Amino acid sequence: MGPSNYWGSSAASRGNPFAVKFMGGIVGLTFLLGLTAAAGAQGAVRSVHGDWQIRCDTPPGAQGEQCALIQSVVAEDRSNAGLTVIVLKTADQKSKLMRVVAPLGVLLPSGLGLKLDNQDVGRAGFVRCLPNGCVAEVVMDDKLLGQLRTAKTATFIIFETPEEGIGFPLSLNGLGEGYDKLP
Repeated sequence: MGPSNYWGSSAASRGNPFAVKFMGGIVGLTFLLGLTAAAGAQGAVRSVHGDWQIRCDTPPGAQGEQCALIQSVVAEDRSNAGLTVIVLKTADQKSKLMRVVAPLGVLLPSGLGLKLDNQDVGRAGFVRCLPNGCVAEVVMDDKLLGQLRTAKTATFIIFETPEEGIGFPLSLNGLGEGYDKLP
């Protein structure tokens, strides 16, 4: 698959809305760690929107509480492989991020694939691995957010080998409503 199908800097120069941008310091690694822990039943559930939860927490050193829209899923054919999707607005309210925490052991060069209604959207590269999984991050533009709002199905795809992709079906039920309620 050529570089135009990857969410990366070369794609950004061609106007690809799925381009990865590092948001160093805006949200902070502690927030990511807090949210991935929150997805495991910590952090305050502020509200539920369809299959999504808004969870809020005050990370160490943060000025105030930060909230994100979260959903965790497992692969249909592998109950031991889970994925957590985190959608949030940056603290300065200028950007929308989607972070996906995939299980350890994922093949990093293959990235994270996304299909909406069985149409290939592209791939995002993994930006770091933590003790609880590897993280792919994209800055969502209005086009991607609109696609997520209107699509019926989403499937995130990780690879354990170059030939073996594992699909994680994700419910989009409540995503639009939940996103609109994010502080």
